[in-house]
Amino acid sequence: MSDGICKPGFERVAEAFQENFDTKGEVGASVCLTVGDETVVDLWGGTADQKTGVPWTKDTVSIVFSCTKGATALCAHVLASRGKLDLDAPVAELWPEFAQNGKEHATTRMMLDHSVGLPALRAKVKDSGPYEWDYMTGLLAEEAPFWEPGTRNGYHGFTFGWTVGEMVRRAAGASLGTFFQNEIARPLGLDFWIGLPEAIEPRVAPIIPFVYKPEQARTPFMIDLATRKESAASLFFFNVGAWRTGGANTRAGRAAEIGAANGVTNARGLAGMYAPLAQGGAKLVDGKTLARMGEVSMATHDDATLRIPTRFALGFMKSMDNRKRSVGAKLFGPDVDSVIMGSAAFGHVGAGGSLGFADPAAGLSFGYTMNRMGPGLLMNERGQALVDAAYLSLGYKNKDGGVWVK
Repeated sequence: MSDGICKPGFERVAEAFQENFDTKGEVGASVCLTVGDETVVDLWGGTADQKTGVPWTKDTVSIVFSCTKGATALCAHVLASRGKLDLDAPVAELWPEFAQNGKEHATTRMMLDHSVGLPALRAKVKDSGPYEWDYMTGLLAEEAPFWEPGTRNGYHGFTFGWTVGEMVRRAAGASLGTFFQNEIARPLGLDFWIGLPEAIEPRVAPIIPFVYKPEQARTPFMIDLATRKESAASLFFFNVGAWRTGGANTRAGRAAEIGAANGVTNARGLAGMYAPLAQGGAKLVDGKTLARMGEVSMATHDDATLRIPTRFALGFMKSMDNRKRSVGAKLFGPDVDSVIMGSAAFGHVGAGGSLGFADPAAGLSFGYTMNRMGPGLLMNERGQALVDAAYLSLGYKNKDGGVWVK
């Protein structure tokens, strides 16, 4: 079923990967781990396109949804490390138009940790809006925040790509996708794009959405979608123009630069992006920047958008253990609505269950991508099983306390 490499000592990961296909409904997927400067797992398998039967090969790529946020955040931190972006300076110093309607004292730090107060747009987004950078940044500059910036957090599921992305664009003097490609992806040799070149389209595995049954729509997030049309959750989910109706499976949706949602890569690309950060950061950022990247910046028991407990570093997710805390975990299984990593780890989940992260304490970088989405808001049993196998392979003992420990 799968192909690639698995070094001795990491057989658990290969076994978990195969189990995902055998018993958990995996269709096509890839998983990659680096430890130190060595790639110890690089596996792929299954079917890339169910309609044609094309297999998932070494070079297959797919949309990784919010794993893209990790790439966008990394761009901001690279610029900060170079002295070109002050995360604590007012946004207005680089983006004067943003400083209106209560956002005058907002900072890039608040954009990165989902506390700036723009988890969604109230103004109706036109169909082509997500594919037009200036249109989206213009709407966000004019929008009044849902709360005073910095006072609480709610996941900026779609808007993050333009709030943080515009700061990258202005600090770098290049578009987000161009900066990411020139300064991170190409130097590291990664198949990873924010704004996919047309030549890569034949390698893309279409996304297979997870379809919820009516009786499963009982989480606080889904109740907000159904009954609170002006809530952050509902606006984030529905008010996204043509992206809402299958944009991830269209050329227009993949060609645009949507720094929160439309990165295209595979597990090798995700693990490769995080590998330098797991090894001290030298290829990308300085030591103080790396230390700041991994620290919790904002956390809550009730995320204003996702309606579950969340923990964020600056642009990255930290370990989140909601096994006993979310309705989704009760409906779909304990791994849903959680992502359990080591305490030093930071990275980002993508909708449906993809994941990339670095764990500097373990020297580990990890990537997992797939085409069949799973339920819930964070991980599901397929991806978490691979994370668990990775930590067990490194001698870690348990995750009972919400993080993997030795």
